[in-house]
Amino acid sequence: MSDNIQTVTVLSKTTWTPNLFSFTVSRPDSFKFTAGQFVRLGVNPSQLKYYKQQRAAGNAAANEEQKEKLNEDIFRAYSIVSSPFDEVLEFFSIVIPDGAFTSQLQHLEVGDELLLNTMPFGFLTLARYQKPLPKDLWLLATGTGLAPFLSMLQDLQTWEDYEHIILAYSARSIEELAYIDKIESLQEDFGSLVDNPAKLIFIPIVTREPVEGALTERLPKLLLDGTLLQERAGIALDIDSTHVMLCGNPDMVEDTKEALKTLGLVMNRRGEGNIAVENYW
Repeated sequence: MSDNIQTVTVLSKTTWTPNLFSFTVSRPDSFKFTAGQFVRLGVNPSQLKYYKQQRAAGNAAANEEQKEKLNEDIFRAYSIVSSPFDEVLEFFSIVIPDGAFTSQLQHLEVGDELLLNTMPFGFLTLARYQKPLPKDLWLLATGTGLAPFLSMLQDLQTWEDYEHIILAYSARSIEELAYIDKIESLQEDFGSLVDNPAKLIFIPIVTREPVEGALTERLPKLLLDGTLLQERAGIALDIDSTHVMLCGNPDMVEDTKEALKTLGLVMNRRGEGNIAVENYW
């Protein structure tokens, strides 16, 4: 096993819908990351309590066949939900029925062990922005792409650096809008801890059913027709003052990126520019 791989223990699990769940794990003392980064998590399905219980209840031949089939370490990338300063690590996951990783990870129970590669990855971090200087931060997410933005919003530096933070979070149904209570408490829990904090503007979007207080169109359309800007945020996109981050399914990221470019914003390269993206699916 690599020196970067450490064993972590599942401390809690929250099921949002049959296909969405969150979980926390213990945090190695030496592990550090920047808000917005991701890590590689590993699971050996044969070691999960769920499969151990199945083997205990089944016949020996079937048990050995199942154990051999499932006895391998599978790794996938996961953005971190928790603050860089939290004592535990939190992750937000979708269940892909035929996925080699998430179809196993859905069986997690408290006390199960996972593998953590302690080398963080990714450049969806606020430090990438050198120009323009920070003023308005737009965080545009679909589904589990919310994860890195929650981490940023639990970092006091974010609240100190910006005047306005607009979090637009899109899901198919109201049930899939996870972490709403947490989002609604961020201003008080974190903004209140700094002088002159940013104002957080939360814009929920539900695309497949009408929900009071939520917008219903996809992010690219909301940007292009001005609804997201004019009716809710009250903040204009400005090439000289706007930072925009996108994280979610690849179609959303690509279409929204193109919409933003149509509106005059530019990709962030070598520290300069407005738009930073992460495909997360």
